[in-house]
Amino acid sequence: MRKAVPLCLVIFALLAPGASAQRRKAARLAAVCGDPAVRCRTSVEFQPYQLPFVVPANGAIWETGKFYAVILKSIRDESKGADCNVFVPEAEREAAQALFPRNKVFASRCTEAGDLFYLGVAEGVQFMAVYAGGTPAAGRAMLEKVKAAGKYPGANLRRLSTGFNGT
Repeated sequence: MRKAVPLCLVIFALLAPGASAQRRKAARLAAVCGDPAVRCRTSVEFQPYQLPFVVPANGAIWETGKFYAVILKSIRDESKGADCNVFVPEAEREAAQALFPRNKVFASRCTEAGDLFYLGVAEGVQFMAVYAGGTPAAGRAMLEKVKAAGKYPGANLRRLSTGFNGT
Protein backbone atom coordinates (compact mmCIF):
# COMPACT_ATOMS: atom_id res chain seq x y z
CA MET A 1 0.00 0.00 0.00
CA ARG A 2 1.34 3.45 -0.95
CA LYS A 3 1.75 6.10 1.68
CA ALA A 4 -0.31 9.34 1.16
CA VAL A 5 1.71 12.43 0.26
CA PRO A 6 0.69 15.59 2.13
CA LEU A 7 -0.96 18.18 -0.14
CA CYS A 8 1.54 20.89 0.88
CA LEU A 9 4.40 18.77 -0.52
CA VAL A 10 2.56 18.33 -3.81
CA ILE A 11 2.01 22.10 -4.11
CA PHE A 12 5.64 22.81 -3.18
CA ALA A 13 6.82 20.39 -5.87
CA LEU A 14 4.72 22.16 -8.48
CA LEU A 15 5.95 25.61 -7.49
CA ALA A 16 9.60 24.69 -6.96
CA PRO A 17 12.11 26.36 -9.30
CA GLY A 18 12.80 23.07 -11.05
CA ALA A 19 9.15 22.39 -11.84
CA SER A 20 8.71 22.91 -15.56
CA ALA A 21 4.91 22.69 -15.79
CA GLN A 22 4.00 25.81 -13.84
CA ARG A 23 6.80 28.33 -14.41
CA ARG A 24 5.83 31.91 -13.63
CA LYS A 25 6.64 34.59 -16.16
CA ALA A 26 8.97 37.34 -14.99
CA ALA A 27 7.13 40.55 -14.17
CA ARG A 28 7.28 43.20 -16.88
CA LEU A 29 8.44 46.49 -15.47
CA ALA A 30 7.77 49.84 -17.10
CA ALA A 31 10.53 52.30 -17.98
CA VAL A 32 10.49 55.67 -16.22
CA CYS A 33 10.41 58.83 -18.32
CA GLY A 34 12.77 60.86 -16.15
CA ASP A 35 13.58 63.74 -18.51
CA PRO A 36 10.63 66.14 -18.84
CA ALA A 37 12.15 67.62 -22.01
CA VAL A 38 11.73 64.27 -23.83
CA ARG A 39 8.30 63.01 -24.89
CA CYS A 40 7.18 59.91 -22.97
CA ARG A 41 5.65 57.31 -25.28
CA THR A 42 2.90 56.08 -22.99
CA SER A 43 -0.79 55.37 -23.31
CA VAL A 44 -1.60 57.07 -19.99
CA GLU A 45 -2.07 60.79 -19.47
CA PHE A 46 -0.05 61.63 -16.36
CA GLN A 47 -0.66 64.71 -14.21
CA PRO A 48 2.16 67.32 -14.15
CA TYR A 49 3.10 66.33 -10.58
CA GLN A 50 3.40 62.62 -11.42
CA LEU A 51 6.49 60.72 -12.56
CA PRO A 52 5.49 59.35 -15.98
CA PHE A 53 6.43 55.92 -17.25
CA VAL A 54 5.78 53.83 -20.34
CA VAL A 55 2.43 52.04 -20.20
CA PRO A 56 1.34 50.12 -23.31
CA ALA A 57 -2.16 50.47 -24.74
CA ASN A 58 -4.71 48.59 -22.65
CA GLY A 59 -2.31 48.54 -19.69
CA ALA A 60 -4.25 48.31 -16.43
CA ILE A 61 -1.80 47.44 -13.65
CA TRP A 62 1.83 48.49 -14.08
CA GLU A 63 4.90 49.09 -11.96
CA THR A 64 8.26 50.54 -12.82
CA GLY A 65 11.65 49.07 -12.15
CA LYS A 66 13.65 50.51 -9.25
CA PHE A 67 15.13 53.97 -9.74
CA TYR A 68 16.86 56.60 -7.62
CA ALA A 69 15.25 59.85 -6.52
CA VAL A 70 16.38 62.68 -4.31
CA ILE A 71 13.69 63.52 -1.76
CA LEU A 72 13.53 67.32 -1.65
CA LYS A 73 10.74 67.74 0.87
CA SER A 74 8.45 65.51 2.90
CA ILE A 75 5.32 66.19 4.93
CA ARG A 76 3.79 63.86 7.51
CA ASP A 77 0.17 63.06 6.61
CA GLU A 78 -1.55 62.04 9.85
CA SER A 79 -4.69 61.06 7.92
CA LYS A 80 -2.57 58.65 5.79
CA GLY A 81 -4.16 60.06 2.64
CA ALA A 82 -7.75 59.71 3.86
CA ASP A 83 -8.70 63.34 3.23
CA CYS A 84 -6.26 64.04 0.36
CA ASN A 85 -5.47 67.55 1.64
CA VAL A 86 -1.82 67.04 2.64
CA PHE A 87 0.73 67.33 -0.16
CA VAL A 88 3.47 69.61 -1.47
CA PRO A 89 1.77 72.49 -3.35
CA GLU A 90 2.12 72.50 -7.14
CA ALA A 91 3.79 75.94 -7.10
CA GLU A 92 6.64 74.49 -4.99
CA ARG A 93 7.00 71.55 -7.37
CA GLU A 94 7.12 73.88 -10.37
CA ALA A 95 9.80 76.03 -8.71
CA ALA A 96 11.90 72.92 -8.06
CA GLN A 97 11.34 71.75 -11.65
CA ALA A 98 12.79 75.05 -12.89
CA LEU A 99 16.01 74.27 -10.96
CA PHE A 100 16.37 70.81 -12.54
CA PRO A 101 14.99 71.11 -16.09
CA ARG A 102 16.37 67.75 -17.34
CA ASN A 103 15.19 65.68 -14.34
CA LYS A 104 11.50 65.26 -13.58
CA VAL A 105 10.42 66.72 -10.24
CA PHE A 106 7.42 64.77 -8.96
CA ALA A 107 5.27 64.68 -5.86
CA SER A 108 3.11 62.11 -4.13
CA ARG A 109 -0.55 62.74 -3.51
CA CYS A 110 -3.53 60.90 -2.17
CA THR A 111 -3.59 57.29 -3.37
CA GLU A 112 -6.99 56.97 -5.02
CA ALA A 113 -7.89 54.43 -7.67
CA GLY A 114 -5.99 55.20 -10.85
CA ASP A 115 -3.45 57.43 -9.07
CA LEU A 116 0.21 56.53 -8.64
CA PHE A 117 1.63 54.79 -5.60
CA TYR A 118 5.28 54.96 -4.60
CA LEU A 119 7.21 52.14 -2.95
CA GLY A 120 10.27 52.96 -0.86
CA VAL A 121 8.86 55.78 1.26
CA ALA A 122 7.25 55.66 4.69
CA GLU A 123 3.50 55.27 4.97
CA GLY A 124 1.78 58.48 6.01
CA VAL A 125 4.33 60.73 4.30
CA GLN A 126 3.78 62.83 1.20
CA PHE A 127 6.91 64.00 -0.62
CA MET A 128 8.44 65.94 -3.48
CA ALA A 129 11.44 64.42 -5.24
CA VAL A 130 13.61 64.76 -8.32
CA TYR A 131 14.32 61.78 -10.56
CA ALA A 132 17.98 60.80 -10.22
CA GLY A 133 18.44 57.87 -12.62
CA GLY A 134 18.75 54.13 -12.49
CA THR A 135 22.19 53.69 -10.92
CA PRO A 136 23.70 54.54 -7.53
CA ALA A 137 26.30 56.73 -9.27
CA ALA A 138 23.62 58.76 -11.07
CA GLY A 139 21.72 59.06 -7.80
CA ARG A 140 24.75 60.35 -5.90
CA ALA A 141 25.53 62.84 -8.69
CA MET A 142 21.99 64.21 -8.55
CA LEU A 143 22.14 64.45 -4.76
CA GLU A 144 25.31 66.57 -5.09
CA LYS A 145 23.59 68.78 -7.66
CA VAL A 146 20.61 69.27 -5.30
CA LYS A 147 22.90 70.10 -2.37
CA ALA A 148 24.82 72.58 -4.54
CA ALA A 149 21.55 74.41 -5.27
CA GLY A 150 21.35 75.19 -1.52
CA LYS A 151 17.53 75.12 -1.34
CA TYR A 152 16.91 71.65 0.12
CA PRO A 153 19.20 71.10 3.14
CA GLY A 154 17.45 67.86 4.19
CA ALA A 155 17.65 66.27 0.74
CA ASN A 156 18.33 62.54 0.76
CA LEU A 157 18.71 59.77 -1.79
CA ARG A 158 16.15 56.96 -2.01
CA ARG A 159 15.60 53.95 -4.19
CA LEU A 160 11.95 53.91 -5.26
CA SER A 161 9.52 52.42 -7.70
CA THR A 162 6.10 53.59 -8.76
CA GLY A 163 3.03 52.17 -10.35
CA PHE A 164 -0.70 52.33 -10.62
CA ASN A 165 -3.77 50.16 -10.70
CA GLY A 166 -5.99 51.53 -13.42
CA THR A 167 -8.62 48.81 -13.20
